[in-house]
Amino acid sequence: MQTKVDVAVMIGTGVPASLRALGQNVCWVVLLNGERRGTAFSSREEAQECKAAWLAQLNADIPDSLH
Repeated sequence: MQTKVDVAVMIGTGVPASLRALGQNVCWVVLLNGERRGTAFSSREEAQECKAAWLAQLNADIPDSLH
């Protein structure tokens, strides 16, 4: 099964209260097969780094014969 890892943006009331309290009206989250994983990030770059970590972990879990 192919696993899909994406970065999505959340705006307004979708932003966690802790970030809204800091004046942040937008955040980014990592989705694994459409489901949110982990925390909300205050920058897209942080979310992209998390996405890369997920992809590296998923690739490490695949046997070398299937790469």
